[in-house]
Amino acid sequence: MWTKNTASRFIESLLLGLPIPSIFLFKEPNSERQLIIDGQQRLMSLVCFYKETFNDRKFSLSGISSDWKGKTYNSLNEDDQLRLDNSWIRTTIFQQDSPKNNMDSVYEVFERLNTGGVKLSPQEIRSCIYHGKFNKFIHDLNSGATWRKLFGQENKRLRDIEMVLRFFAFFEEEEHYAPPMKHFLNLYMEKNRGRSDEKLAELENIFTNTMRFIESTLGSDVFRPEKAFNAAVFDSVATSIAKGLKGKEPLTQDAAIKAYELLLKNEEFRHGYITSTASLENVKRRFSEAKKAFSVM
Repeated sequence: MWTKNTASRFIESLLLGLPIPSIFLFKEPNSERQLIIDGQQRLMSLVCFYKETFNDRKFSLSGISSDWKGKTYNSLNEDDQLRLDNSWIRTTIFQQDSPKNNMDSVYEVFERLNTGGVKLSPQEIRSCIYHGKFNKFIHDLNSGATWRKLFGQENKRLRDIEMVLRFFAFFEEEEHYAPPMKHFLNLYMEKNRGRSDEKLAELENIFTNTMRFIESTLGSDVFRPEKAFNAAVFDSVATSIAKGLKGKEPLTQDAAIKAYELLLKNEEFRHGYITSTASLENVKRRFSEAKKAFSVM
């Protein structure tokens, strides 16, 4: 959300009759719902000003030098209220006709058009475009106590939620991985928007049991070989352990400890998580070594 001063300057621009950048909306297929691709901050500023509330405080215009400074909507004179009420913002509404059932191109449009003060992260964009049951599912899993120990504090830019998504994408679709990473995650998230409750419950058990096993066996710093949380170590190790736990001869704690210690000394694995981690070659390299280490065939 913009600061109150930025929102105030936007309202002032409307009162002055200055040109305002267009708003872009995307019409979802098979529904009348329209997603805000670019312009949410502008629309929310208007909503807040009309409600006279900004972050639970009274919204009076600030950070401007005109006579409207300190004004709320109701304290504007009638002419100014009418000027604001009658102002307009050009809006472009688009939809994707083909390919059907693939909104990856919408992600690209969103990424290119988003012009907010703080550029949205890839997962923030996904949460907007691929909203629904699966998006709520990974948000809920993100609050799990064990996962919080492994990842750390909640990330305001949703990087932790992207890691949860990454776990499931590689757990189920690793053999179909193709770069770039963001497209791989986009396609998986779109494909699973309407996953059944039964399947989501199964995936929840897999994720929860895997994180508990990892934290109790390898410790909370397992995904920090060089201090910072390493997404490439996480995706290959976590999914390999998850598959190992489901094998005919389930992975034991002693075997996991030994495998992990040897894996970190494995130069092929290290190469796969240190440089160009999203390249097809290095994804295959680290997953191959991790699966061998944890006896996932």
